[in-house]
Parts: sequence; C-alpha cells; structure tokens
Amino acid sequence: MVRKAVIPAAGLGTGFLPATKAQPKEMLPIIDKPTIQYVVEEAVDSGIDDILIIIGKGKRAIEDHFDRSHELEMILENEPTMDLYNDVRRIGDMANIHFIRQKEMSGLGDAIYYAKQHIGDEPFAILLGDTIIDSVIPVTQQLIDLYEQYSQSLVAIESVPRERVGKYGIISGNKVSDTIWHVTELVEKPKIKDTPSNLAIAGRYILTPEIFKAIEQTKPDKNKNIQLTEAMKILLKRQNIYAYIIEGKRYDLGNKMDYLKTIVDFALKRKEFSSEFKKFLKQKT
Repeated sequence: MVRKAVIPAAGLGTGFLPATKAQPKEMLPIIDKPTIQYVVEEAVDSGIDDILIIIGKGKRAIEDHFDRSHELEMILENEPTMDLYNDVRRIGDMANIHFIRQKEMSGLGDAIYYAKQHIGDEPFAILLGDTIIDSVIPVTQQLIDLYEQYSQSLVAIESVPRERVGKYGIISGNKVSDTIWHVTELVEKPKIKDTPSNLAIAGRYILTPEIFKAIEQTKPDKNKNIQLTEAMKILLKRQNIYAYIIEGKRYDLGNKMDYLKTIVDFALKRKEFSSEFKKFLKQKT
C-alpha cells in the first residue's frame, strides 16, 4: 500500500529569474493557486496524506503556504461569504506535510535520498513539484492502482516529439499492453540520434525503498549531480520496473513559454473567466 509521497522542490528556478530571485519557482501562481498546491492536491486526491517536501535555501515560502495563517483566517471569517476562508483553511489541513532541506543542489537522485528516513521500508510516490498533470483520475492514483497489481516500481510516461527527448529521462522496453511497458532501458536526456524511444518520464513515480540503496551506488554526472534516472538503471538490474502511459495532460512549468500556455489553458477551464477570456484572445489574433 502506498501511503507516503515525496515532492522535490529544491531547484533554483533559474529559468524564471528575476521572478524567482526571492520566491520559489514552485510558488509561481497558475491564476490564483501556486503550482505546488496543485501537486499536493494530486497526492491528497490519490489517498495520500503523509507528504514530505524537499526544499532548499530560499524556499521558506512553501512552508509558510502550507502552514496555518490565523490572522488571515480571522479576517476572512468576517467576510460576507466563507468561500475564501474555507479555501485558505483547507490548505493547512489537507495533509500531514513535512519539510527537509537539501543542503546542496546535487541532482534529483540526491534530493530523493533525503527522504530515506521518512519513507523507511515502504513504497512511495514521487511527484515533481514543478509539474502539473490535469486528469480525471489523478495520475498518482493511476500509478497506485497499477502498483497494487504489479507490486513493482513504476514510472509515468508520455510520448514527446523526438526533438524534445533531450529534456527528459527516456525509457524503452517491451510492450505489455496499450498503456503499460516493461522497462528494459533508461537514459537521462539522450541526444536525438541516441534516444531509444520518445517515451519520456512524466514527473510521477512509485518506487520501492530499494531505490535508496541504488542512489547510494550512483556515480555523480559531469556536473556532480546524482540523477534519479541513473539510480533507477541500477535498480532495474535487481527488480522489474514498469512504465505507464498517463491518461491526462502534463504541464511542465520548467520554462516561461510552457508556463504561459499553462495559464491560458487553466483560465479557459475556469467558468468565471472562460467566456470573457476567449473573447479577449480572439481580439488578439
């Protein structure tokens, strides 16, 4: 049973400077909700209420966001409607959220290793803090359902254009069904000519605790980072790993253009904005 989730959110967010000089990239809002709140809500909606967020220096705003704000709640409680009060109160009550600081920016694998003591000997979910996936059934729930069937490590994947494979960890393997692959190879950010496929890891995982031993044995790359994909290659030698093609649309908030597209898509889905925003967009084209 998967009861815990880890959300790495320690990156420097250099792609969004100067906006991220004093605030975490994960706190950039999608209209009126910070990115990382969508991620936490996905975990909660998947039945997980024990969440560890890996933060770094300058990420205190994430801790504050998920803490209670009694002064603000007192003000909102006296407003004509209780909608905002309930929304703000729910943020602090939605899950048991813990924080630990990654002391150096040494890669995703290193960040996940900080969760070793918290996770213990249980399987756990990983949700990248700058990736939102819009789906009817939360993608983490999709992976948990599959884990209950296979009891093996899982990664969420999606097809990407071949010219973009260099931005992701890529898998290849044997097809089990229309949506499931038995992984035989993992490559971190391959060159187009070297990529084994165009199936990219989509920022969601269910991993067994054996991943921590694999991380310990993973050599740093040329930038002295420990990559999670490289650790999973070690894990693959010891146990099966399966990949699942997600049902949903992934939004990678790793660059400004994708961030802008995400805001547009989410605005068009909101009833209070949709009609007027569509008119505005038509006027601009």
